[in-house]
Amino acid sequence: MSVGVVVIGRNEGERLRRCLESVLGVAGRVVYVDSGSTDGSVELARRLGAEVVDLDMSMPFTAARARNAGFQRLSERLPDLAYVQFVDGDCELAAGWLEKAADWLDAHPGVAMVCGRLRERHPERTIYNLLCDIEWDVPAGEAKACGGVAMVRADAFENARGYRPDLIAGEEPELCVRLRGQGWKIWRLANEMALHDAAMTRFGQWWKRSVRAGYAFAGGVFLHGAAPERHRVRESRSALVWGIAIPMSILTAVALWGSWGFLPLAIYPLQIVRLCLRGKRSPRENCVRALFIMLGKFPEAVGQIKFRYHRIVGEKAHLIEYKQPQEQGRNR
Repeated sequence: MSVGVVVIGRNEGERLRRCLESVLGVAGRVVYVDSGSTDGSVELARRLGAEVVDLDMSMPFTAARARNAGFQRLSERLPDLAYVQFVDGDCELAAGWLEKAADWLDAHPGVAMVCGRLRERHPERTIYNLLCDIEWDVPAGEAKACGGVAMVRADAFENARGYRPDLIAGEEPELCVRLRGQGWKIWRLANEMALHDAAMTRFGQWWKRSVRAGYAFAGGVFLHGAAPERHRVRESRSALVWGIAIPMSILTAVALWGSWGFLPLAIYPLQIVRLCLRGKRSPRENCVRALFIMLGKFPEAVGQIKFRYHRIVGEKAHLIEYKQPQEQGRNR
């Protein structure tokens, strides 16, 4: 069966080189979809042997649009296309993953999408990179969703009409909701799938990424929040309660009772301790994760507010980017 790869990216620098070199020569065809890079990414991709699609930047850019464009080009080039591996340009596929994923889909005709273990390349460098690695350390087995790096059946993807191109975040789990609604299963394997290079070094980057997550939660509720799916309802409520409702209640209590009103603030460290004790990694990693889960409620609440504001005023959302372009001139 024919397996194609869609790589999407924008100013990924040396990360794109590693990404393309991990799939070229292994897949039937590799399509790189570029979204307005200025660092020579297009030239690099062509030089390495990938087919390039320049995304029309006169329309709002989303990763969903880029992936759909790549799928369309693969479909045109490979009439017998069976499976498509989507990869972000800041990821490097593990050796042997394409074969393992394709063989697994061959053996499980009821599964539409499969993913594996995604790891952060340098979790030891910053707390923010570590948080990414912890976030992706989830059990193998049947899942509700995969992330942006996953292999999907071409016919299932086409029948579902691909990703929603207007979503600026959360497009992967939203597609999985629709696939499961059509009777397909989503599966996560224990096999190593890819290395991700978040390269997050500043608190501001983590904050923007968390705002984007909150925006995605709100969008998920808007699209699929009704029963029985109730997509992202729990995450959205949690952000609104911890990030808005409780702080507003505390401010009200302070206005009424003075400094005694600050006593409910103790609920935050208590919740951090609770989450820390429930962690399944090292004590340090568990505590870091717990602390940032609670800190993340505030930017997630901001993302919720942004989504609702855009819905009320009818304003189109723009991509919430947290990554910094890699140093120019490295794509030689």
